[in-house]
Amino acid sequence: MTKLSKLSRSVEGKVVLITGAASGMGRATAHLFSDEGSIVIVTDINEEGVNEVVKEINDCGNTAYGIQLDVSDKDSIKKCIDTIIKQHKSLDVLINNAGISSRVEIDDEDYEKYWDKTFEVLLKGQVILIRESLPYLLQSDSGRIVNISSTEGLGATPRISPYTSAKHGVIGLTRSLAVELGSKGITVNCICPGPINTSMTKNIPQNDKEIYARRRVPLKRYGDPEEVAHATLSLCLPASSFINGAILPVDGGLTIKRA
Repeated sequence: MTKLSKLSRSVEGKVVLITGAASGMGRATAHLFSDEGSIVIVTDINEEGVNEVVKEINDCGNTAYGIQLDVSDKDSIKKCIDTIIKQHKSLDVLINNAGISSRVEIDDEDYEKYWDKTFEVLLKGQVILIRESLPYLLQSDSGRIVNISSTEGLGATPRISPYTSAKHGVIGLTRSLAVELGSKGITVNCICPGPINTSMTKNIPQNDKEIYARRRVPLKRYGDPEEVAHATLSLCLPASSFINGAILPVDGGLTIKRA
C-alpha cells in the first residue's frame, strides 16, 4: 500500500551552521543535527570549546567541522561563511544561537557599553550572518533560518533591559524576514527558550531554581538543552516547509501561566 505522506522528515546531508555551539543549547543542537545525518558546522568564540564539540561528534561516527567565530565581528562572519562555501559548496540551514547576558541597571555608569555589546552579539550578529548566508540559502531546496530569542522577548525581567530589548528585536527580525524571504523559498522562525540548564543559569543556586520552577513553570522544572534542540530541528525539516514566522516558546508553559 502506498504511504499517504509525501514530505520528508530527514535532514541527512544538509549543511548546517550553528553559532554559539561550544556549550549548552548550541552544543545539544549540533549533536542532534549530526545524529540525524547533517553536516554540522560548529562555531563559537570559544575555540577550545568548538574543538571539543567537534571531537565529540566525530568520535560518534558523525560529521562535524569547527570554525572559531565572533558574531560581533563582521570580518569573522565573512571569513566563516567563505570557509564553509569553499569546503562544502553549499549552506542549507542557519541557526543563530550565540548569546550573552549581563545584569545591569538603567542608571549604571557602564549601561551603554553593556547595551552596545549585547546588541552586537544578540541582534546585529544575527542580521550580518543572515545577510552573508543568504546567497547560499537561496540556492538550497529547503533553506531554513532559525533565530534563538528567549521568553525575555515575550516579557521582561528587571535589570537586564539590554538583553530583553535585544531578544524582542530578534522576534521582530524573524517576523519581518519571514515575510520578506518567504516568497524566495526560505523560512524564518524563532525559538524562545525559557529556563534551561545551561552555562547562563549554572551559577543560580539549585534551591533557587527549584523554587522558581515550582512557582512559575507548569512542568515544575528547568528544561534540558536537548529539548530546545529538538524544537529547533523540527523547524528545519523539509516537511516543515509551511511553518514560517513562527515564534515558538520552549518554556514548560511559563509564558502562559497567570497564577
